[in-house]
Amino acid sequence: MTANANIVPPLYTETKGQALIISSLNETLPMGYYKQDLVYALKAAAYNITYLADGKVTVDFLLHDLNRYSIVIWRTNTFNWIHTTYWYIGEKANDGIEQEYPAEFASGFLNYHTGIIGASEDFFITHFRPNTLTGVKVLILASSEGNSIAPIFITAGVKSVIFCNGSVSLQFGLIDDLTVQIVNYLMHGQNVYSAVYDTISPFNQGQQLEDNLDTTYAPPYWFIGNATLTLTSGPPNIGTVYQ
Repeated sequence: MTANANIVPPLYTETKGQALIISSLNETLPMGYYKQDLVYALKAAAYNITYLADGKVTVDFLLHDLNRYSIVIWRTNTFNWIHTTYWYIGEKANDGIEQEYPAEFASGFLNYHTGIIGASEDFFITHFRPNTLTGVKVLILASSEGNSIAPIFITAGVKSVIFCNGSVSLQFGLIDDLTVQIVNYLMHGQNVYSAVYDTISPFNQGQQLEDNLDTTYAPPYWFIGNATLTLTSGPPNIGTVYQ
């Protein structure tokens, strides 16, 4: 037996699973180079990647195809209409969508008053019933009010949901940058808790340089579900973990 006989082959030689990146507002708030960063990290860790933006993200896709992916990164945001919060799906208002989902529009579960279809909390509760998303290991909600709907996805079977608390902005790339950092940590073999904590702790511990006139910034990310879940043991040489 040679000295190298027990060395495990590099993990990137085998596909680990399917990863999905959704950017529902990319036309107005593009991800820019952060998309390439996410794709690089996931590909280097041997995930097949599907990327959908704007109108390619449809109601039908969310309801029927989401469970095919073990990692889902959903970059969206919210709008309010008549005291109800909606999350942008990406699909634009069209002649067929209201005919396909008449009950959802009649009840206010779906809304297209911005020109882009939005889904309410009640929509997610109604359609993502228990055990409908058991194929999804980690869902990252890069969106305002993610804390409101994260428990719904846990009930539906997602193992861990990483989400933003309160209102956030997709401008200036800060949320995208934090998302990339979390994904990089996950792809290096860290569990959900460590990936989120190591991303936000430099801010919370005052390690970031800031002007004396600046207010303290606390990153909005946290998680719910399985804290010890890991997605990979970390293939070598997949690039720098962003600090």
